[in-house]
Amino acid sequence: MIEPRLDHLVLAAPDLDALVADLTRRTGVAPVLGGRHVGRGTRNHLVGLGGSAYLELIGPDDLAARPLPDVFGIDRLTGPRLAAWVVRPADLDATVRRAREAGYDPGDVAPLSRRTPDGRLLEWRLTPNRGDRLDGLAPALIDWQDARHPTADGLPQLRLVSLTGRHPDPPAARRVLAALDVALDVTPPETGGPPGLQAVLDTPHGRITL
Repeated sequence: MIEPRLDHLVLAAPDLDALVADLTRRTGVAPVLGGRHVGRGTRNHLVGLGGSAYLELIGPDDLAARPLPDVFGIDRLTGPRLAAWVVRPADLDATVRRAREAGYDPGDVAPLSRRTPDGRLLEWRLTPNRGDRLDGLAPALIDWQDARHPTADGLPQLRLVSLTGRHPDPPAARRVLAALDVALDVTPPETGGPPGLQAVLDTPHGRITL
């Protein structure tokens, strides 16, 4: 089961242009420029995943700038990583409050924004990419407020087949997910494998795994 309130997945890399080119080659679908994140040193490209969900490819806006942005651990990555998933609850503040009451703190809600290629400023609220996110298994929470949602602009499309998590302590991860009232299938990682998220996509070039 894919969480019905899934807003987007975040695929991060230290070289965004190389990431976009590689995904285009693997899928036959070219992600479109989303825009630049104000004050964060990052840029993103987007591709739809069906309905109101999308895949965000994110990396440094200027590859030559140092240090690289620490957003989603970009400054520590050596290659692409499915770094996060983002859920859009009906009431962001109430979800944060209930999660804290259940023993998990998703962090304080903060305002963010990005400038689209046509000059529009999109503004939203998000729980920060900080704290214990269980190697990306605990989702960020988003409220788009009055902003036009990225999927409303007719993104090129892939299809999300499945989203799963790997964690060495699945019961602990499930407790956090329950506190956030979100659904994610979590199993132990394969022997020697890292914890984290795994997404399977249907593409014009066949099925791929991120």
